[in-house]
Amino acid sequence: MMKKPIIGITPDYSYEKTRFKISEDYTNALLKAGGVPVLLFPGEDFPDFVDGILFTGGGDIDPLRFGEEPIRQNGQISPLRDEYELSLCKEAMKRNLPLFGVCRGMQIMNIAAGGGIYQDIEVQTGTTLKHSQQAPRPYATHSITIIPGSQLEKLWRTSKIAVNSLHHQAVSFLGKGFHACARSADGLTEAMEMPEKDFVLGVQWHPESMHTKEQEALFSHFVQAASRYHKRRTAP
Repeated sequence: MMKKPIIGITPDYSYEKTRFKISEDYTNALLKAGGVPVLLFPGEDFPDFVDGILFTGGGDIDPLRFGEEPIRQNGQISPLRDEYELSLCKEAMKRNLPLFGVCRGMQIMNIAAGGGIYQDIEVQTGTTLKHSQQAPRPYATHSITIIPGSQLEKLWRTSKIAVNSLHHQAVSFLGKGFHACARSADGLTEAMEMPEKDFVLGVQWHPESMHTKEQEALFSHFVQAASRYHKRRTAP
């Protein structure tokens, strides 16, 4: 009997409370999909035992990490988390691990691949679309269009869907190897993937909080890809 794949999760960190934290929505979504979630902490060596990594949401990323000076609207940053997640992601990409990035996690993956982000969508793009909702977290507040031929379209078999939205930053240009696979009505990249990889996906919304069949399918396919990686990793 094959063991369940181990999924590493990067938690948020509070400097004020000197405390790591994680929403149970992430762990519950992975458990339901058949994975075994474990937390990854800064200062550790690369976790050779994991079969996939989930980069979670959280605060803003230090603009100096992607070659920019901070604008006034850039929010609270976590240097400890930035350094660890970027190095972790770069090494994971070299090893072809299945990767799933949510909100900030998508932005970390993009920066690790050489891409950039908008420090503040409204200021830097002039969009009038509301990306930071004032509605219950699980509730979908704007639609996205799925790009034809993408892995995401093949998974969902739809061209349009509504998602929740809890961010003020977004991908400005894609890193090496990434392709946009969903966009919002104002043209911003809402999801990105590496088509040549088994599973490397970043989404700007929070699927772990939505509890719909489409969002649960993202975690199921992520865990399935991690299972395939586990089989390769442990093969004699």
